[in-house]
Amino acid sequence: MDSTRLKEFNYCPNCGRRFHDNETACAICGIKKINTTNIGPAKARWQKLLYIQQDYPDNYVDETFLEELQKNVNVHTYKYWTLVRETSVVSQHFSSMLIFIGIFIHLYNKNITENTLIFSSTTLLVILFLIWSSKMKDIDPRFIVNRLGMIKTGILLFAILLSFSPILKTLTEETSSDTIYALTVIFFIGNVILHDYGGKITKNIRFPDSLSINLAIFASVLLASRLSSNKSVFGLLAFAVEWFALLPFFLRFLKKVSLTYFLISTVVFTIIAVLLFIPISKVVIITFCSVVFFVNFICPVWLISVQKYKNQINGPWDEAK
Repeated sequence: MDSTRLKEFNYCPNCGRRFHDNETACAICGIKKINTTNIGPAKARWQKLLYIQQDYPDNYVDETFLEELQKNVNVHTYKYWTLVRETSVVSQHFSSMLIFIGIFIHLYNKNITENTLIFSSTTLLVILFLIWSSKMKDIDPRFIVNRLGMIKTGILLFAILLSFSPILKTLTEETSSDTIYALTVIFFIGNVILHDYGGKITKNIRFPDSLSINLAIFASVLLASRLSSNKSVFGLLAFAVEWFALLPFFLRFLKKVSLTYFLISTVVFTIIAVLLFIPISKVVIITFCSVVFFVNFICPVWLISVQKYKNQINGPWDEAK
């Protein structure tokens, strides 16, 4: 008889009694007569091989498919105080921006003189440059500090700013102050969004950090055009270049050298921002302190609380890395 035709088992598998032709179950134990239809050769076991023809569909998976499933293998569990330290970069940038705006307001109201601003910013620049150039080789021995070349570049840059100050002062003369301040707010918001909050020290400015710096400098030009003298314009723009283009490099360097000093600088920035705005606006101080508290102490709790919902799966179906 052909193996693919109807085959019957003629004996009860339980008691061994022979079935009659017309019986469907054993008369003694009640076990049903086994009847298999079209029994063919057993299927070969599925193999995860693409170069052989198998009796399985292309999308077939066997019972071992999920044995290599891995969940949250590379997920890093955050610690609260670690997140607080890392988010200090954000609050530090908020503070530095508020400091710049506060200095502009005091300069505009003639609470500080342009000579004081120029002297203070130049002194700060020299001190930070000496610290950076003396310690940079400890981080990267291959780094070569060309102090003379940097000094020449700095002098040339400030000479260009000084010569262009009369032009920049009258650049937006026909534009209303409301428009200037609205554009300034927009550009500073763009600076906050696009700022590089990472701690990596690089020799070149990359996008979008380059756009962030340009937005801050352009906002500074708009604010400087509201000042009354060419020297005030020069002082504010020189401070803006130092504050938005050079200071972030030094702060990344400081974080790499000493996290303690970096955190101290963050606290100092916050205090200076508050002190500058005490005679200007109490509402701004309350709003600023609330934002800093939320970013530094509430957001880490929020991130840790939602981390338990993370479900990253990995398995043999992933692309090779």
